[in-house]
Amino acid sequence: MNHQVTLRNGITVPALGLGTWYLGENAATYAQEKKALSAGIDAGMTLLDTAEMYGGGAAEDLLGDVIRKYDREKLYIVSKVLPGNANRRHLNDALRDSMDRLGVDYLDLYLYHWRGGTPLAETVACLEEAKAAGKIRAWGVSNFDISDMEELWRVPGGKNCLVNQVLYHVGSRGIEYSLLPWMREHDVALMAYCPLAQAGSLRRGLMTNPALKAVADRHQATVAQVMLAFAIRDGHTIAIPRSAHAGHTLENAGADAITLTPEDLAQIEAAYPAPTRKEWLDMQ
Repeated sequence: MNHQVTLRNGITVPALGLGTWYLGENAATYAQEKKALSAGIDAGMTLLDTAEMYGGGAAEDLLGDVIRKYDREKLYIVSKVLPGNANRRHLNDALRDSMDRLGVDYLDLYLYHWRGGTPLAETVACLEEAKAAGKIRAWGVSNFDISDMEELWRVPGGKNCLVNQVLYHVGSRGIEYSLLPWMREHDVALMAYCPLAQAGSLRRGLMTNPALKAVADRHQATVAQVMLAFAIRDGHTIAIPRSAHAGHTLENAGADAITLTPEDLAQIEAAYPAPTRKEWLDMQ
């Protein structure tokens, strides 16, 4: 992969990874989804994102089945803990269950999926203990807005947060107003989920927008590839598109060859401008 992101701990990962939301839940499409994930890994999309929530562990099971044939050390595996498990009573068991489903003995990155009722100090302490024990290499958060991040930074050990995973795509740029600048200032990488707006379903007209089509035509690319190139344009963002089809996965991987020009970015900006005020964190 040409586009890569170096995290604050010095680890470099591909800017385009693989998401697994909704995968592994249907026996009729299992083999197809397995091929899609394998195709992505073979194309260099070796950052693999999953969660215990996805299909009640089904996505982790699927991913574990896929990665069995690969060199573990060449993969960067991310999973997430549910808020109800992000506490001293349950986190170790949840982490062990995720690793068992994945068939690994450590996670590269473990994310707190979204905020629940457990005090942040307790969750952070549990994550730090898991890291000290070698069960995880690093930890981060997901669906944290700027006020959450500021609170996290005041918690002992909170500044060890490596990543914040939030929804981000060309049609949903609200984080650019305050959250993303804060993350850049504090060297917290952005992991963008739904970078294709779930094939455009989260924002009408994306896939047929004339500006995006014009940019795609200039690069002999698809609108989806332009959307991914936009998401990773700054060198600090990891996008994790999800696909159940090998062909679509390879199309997504092709976005790595695209570097958007100032003309491209101006045309996209005119169609989908950056926010001029604080917006609620988009989660769907």
